[in-house]
Amino acid sequence: MGRRPKDTITIADVARAAQVSRATVSRVMNGRLSVAPEIVARVRAAAERLDYRPSDLARSLSLGRTNMVALVVPDLGNPLFQQILRGITNASAAAGYKVLVAETDEDPEAEAAIAIEARRRCDALVMVSPRMDEERLRELLPQVQPVILVNRQGPPEVSSVVVDYGRAVRIVVDHLVGLGHRRLAFLSGPAASASNTLRIRALDVAEREIPGLDLVRLECGRSIEDGYAAVERVLDAQVTAVVAFNDLVAFGLLARLNEVGVAVPADLSVTGMDDIGLARFAVPSLTTVRAPQRDLGELAWQRLHAAIAGSADAADDVPELRLAVRASTGPVPREQRLAAEAPAAGIAWQQQGDIFALGSSAGLLARYEFGQRMPQVHAPRPYLHPVRTLGGHPLTEVNPGDHRHHYGLSLSVALVNGTSYWGGRTYVRDQGPMLLRNHGQQRSRGVTVKDRELVDDITWYDAQGRPHLIEKRRLVGDLAFGGWRLDWQSTLTARYGPIQIDSPATCGREGAAYGGIFWRLPSAPTTILSASGSGLSAAFGSRSPWLAFVQDDVSLLLLQPDQIRPWFLRSEEYIGACPALAWDQPLALRPDEELPLSLTALLLDRTLDETEAKTLAGRL
Repeated sequence: MGRRPKDTITIADVARAAQVSRATVSRVMNGRLSVAPEIVARVRAAAERLDYRPSDLARSLSLGRTNMVALVVPDLGNPLFQQILRGITNASAAAGYKVLVAETDEDPEAEAAIAIEARRRCDALVMVSPRMDEERLRELLPQVQPVILVNRQGPPEVSSVVVDYGRAVRIVVDHLVGLGHRRLAFLSGPAASASNTLRIRALDVAEREIPGLDLVRLECGRSIEDGYAAVERVLDAQVTAVVAFNDLVAFGLLARLNEVGVAVPADLSVTGMDDIGLARFAVPSLTTVRAPQRDLGELAWQRLHAAIAGSADAADDVPELRLAVRASTGPVPREQRLAAEAPAAGIAWQQQGDIFALGSSAGLLARYEFGQRMPQVHAPRPYLHPVRTLGGHPLTEVNPGDHRHHYGLSLSVALVNGTSYWGGRTYVRDQGPMLLRNHGQQRSRGVTVKDRELVDDITWYDAQGRPHLIEKRRLVGDLAFGGWRLDWQSTLTARYGPIQIDSPATCGREGAAYGGIFWRLPSAPTTILSASGSGLSAAFGSRSPWLAFVQDDVSLLLLQPDQIRPWFLRSEEYIGACPALAWDQPLALRPDEELPLSLTALLLDRTLDETEAKTLAGRL
């Protein structure tokens, strides 16, 4: 008789061949530890000889689990949900799980029944952007545990991973305001979408905080077709820029605008949300906020798997948002723009909630924040971000991945009497960088503004809350040479006793003399110019009175108007510079001695060469 097909080999056949019971074979195949090693070896040898393959269904029934997880989404045609699905599928596969996918077709009435049925077939449930109302969601969740919500905040006892779409839409609005736009249209998403609600709330806050901002809210939807159908209403609203609910809506809007002869961004700026894969291939390429949905899916699986396994949730934080500036946004159309070369009185500081903003007829130029939300390890301090050209190009970076403790433009000092006012790790002689609990903070005692001038009185406190220094900081903006200038003047006073300012360089790390009025630029291809020549090697450590960074078609010219200190700068691992306070020797202050510091910046929407940079520096 020929050999039986392997599909007909049963656990009973293996048991007879190994001369054990069927229960013993089952325990061996399921990895139970209660079987003697010699019997395990005999059973596995018999199974291999017979080419036996355990039944997945039988194993599931035996173990009480399916090794499957259910994913319920509103719309599988949306690339955003596809990316979340991909992230969950890839991450769960590494743990031996498969994914069952169910679509609700944006129907909140059917959502609960679909979720319950999917959960019955699987070990756990992922609900992505559920559309049902809060009451029904709270009623459903106890029935489908373990469960995790993606892009929908649930009750405290239910895990969730949520992109802050309120913050995302504010990033877009600030970008458009920086380009001079004041009348914007928002194409809203599905009424049942929690993320749409977050967007609307953030827009309400923006309208209260930004002088002259006028937001027109238009009901739209979530699809390309919805964006296409909204064009006539957008044009009737007489806006200069559109904030679309998502990238798909923006795609439809761009297609119809092209058909009716509206030029983007010359006539109308358009932004999306999510930065799906096709966003950079739109015509024109789409300015949008990058929300890494695939990473979000992986994070959701990590937290759900921890719940299934009954282990502590040690998953990462939700990925941060980034603005992807592309060709679909630009300055306000010329005929609607207030003259960019307005008199200097057009530049002024204004309080907006708990921050101060410097603006002109060209829009937002700089925002002054107090660092209240900075973690202690970053050495909380007031800082400027974003700082933009008149054309709206940002020239600062905040909390970047390479150095989380870099915050735009700030007065950051590596060591003051052993306290870090720089943030991050501290360089310890003969040991290297160490993460110490020595981070101080700078606290504002009060701000006064008058037109172009902001004055902040600040106290510097060490890690134990004891005062080190007092500072009077003066920030002044003005139009200049087709761009605008920012003058930073600070006076530090050793009011509470002697002070010693150090840098890693004075502690044994050669060349690492960072510390001073530090400007962190965005990462981009950069040309460095100075009076000592072009390039990093010419400028680093020089006492050139000026330093210029040229990125694409924008330039930042930095000038030391008073005492000229050696320049510390970087251009490879990150882009940033400061006049170094402690280049190769500590800087000491006697009790009540004052230390004046100053830096002037000129921000231009054009490319500087060495000759023009030198000329402008001489005229500032």
